[in-house]
Amino acid sequence: MALQNWLDSGTPRQLFFTSPEQRVALARQRFFEEGIRPSGMVAEPVIQSWMRCTTARTQASASPTFDPVTPSRLHSALSRNRELLEVARQELASMESTLAGTDCRVLLTDAQGVIVHATHNPLAAQAPLLHLAARVGVNISETAMGTTAPGIVAKTGQASMVLGAEHYYDCLQNFQCAAAPIRDVKGRLAGVLNVSVESRNFGFDAASVIGLYATSIENSLLQAQSSEHLLVRFQASPALLGTPMEALAGITSDGRVEWLNVAASRLLGQRTELLPQPVEAVFGVRLSELLELLRTDTVKGFRLPNGLGVWAKVRLVARDGVDFDHAVARPILPAVASSEPPVEASRVSAVAPTMADETTLVDHSRKFIEDTLAACDGNISRAARALSVSRGTLYRRLKGWQAKASSSDKAALQ
Repeated sequence: MALQNWLDSGTPRQLFFTSPEQRVALARQRFFEEGIRPSGMVAEPVIQSWMRCTTARTQASASPTFDPVTPSRLHSALSRNRELLEVARQELASMESTLAGTDCRVLLTDAQGVIVHATHNPLAAQAPLLHLAARVGVNISETAMGTTAPGIVAKTGQASMVLGAEHYYDCLQNFQCAAAPIRDVKGRLAGVLNVSVESRNFGFDAASVIGLYATSIENSLLQAQSSEHLLVRFQASPALLGTPMEALAGITSDGRVEWLNVAASRLLGQRTELLPQPVEAVFGVRLSELLELLRTDTVKGFRLPNGLGVWAKVRLVARDGVDFDHAVARPILPAVASSEPPVEASRVSAVAPTMADETTLVDHSRKFIEDTLAACDGNISRAARALSVSRGTLYRRLKGWQAKASSSDKAALQ
């Protein structure tokens, strides 16, 4: 009421406001009542969202529905996002624990804005609308809920925060929400991570918290989708490796950088839409030099083409689970006592491939397995232990090569 009295009092409009609420209230008056674009009064993404909503002839005084999507669409959304949900599980649990002392709800949506995960909140009774909205299957896209942080992210792919009356619908003006995107190896929006609270302020920097967790989930998703890739982890400080702030790059078997996470793109000054690019053009080093890092657990420093010095580690995990990072760094890891004589470290070290002589990741992987098997006198069990993989995995790899060779021979005879 005090705010409305201030608006109706005839007080001259001023450039500075005594509160953010007054500023947003005047922005809504100018936009919804006077048809004036309130540039500079609220964030540009919010204004653009308001404009999209009005273009769709949505009335701000209306009430959105909180009905879940159809069962078939929900089943389809959960199926499509199984990988995202799997890699996000640990971070979602951690985030729920972090926010347990608040009234916040954490929501994970698919790229279309359908909720595929919602954290539990024992205080939900104090947030009736949030309780209705924060359910798996509810569509919180801009089309369904008007201007919200997750709706803007799903529409634009950019992190967003929408507070109070910045929400399009009048009934949602008690909400505060912050959201950040999660992208896949193709650079496409894979999901949106959102935190919301009703009838109170966050009381902390919600944008930073949600951004940190979204980055961590995105990094996990990128790694999960990068089988048969050389994964390069780097940063200007080695202390940042293994944290959500580390830069990640995925290199294909033919030596091309296929994807970069946001941190990597910024450090390299590389536009992701121009990928894939040869590894030497992006990193200023040859593929063979990066492969050499597989032989050590320590980080190595080198200088990027832009002159920036970074520290890096690399990892290569094949599609069937063979982890060459550990196989090269730790050639013998006998898990249990065996009656068979152990493989001598010197023999395995002798057959470890000279990375500089390898031209592709596929060549490196196959040669290392074959040479290790030869060092074990053809004994599958001993070779599997030396490679730190199961016998079944090694059998499948060898069988696949045999089948491929057989097909090539048949084709040559035709």
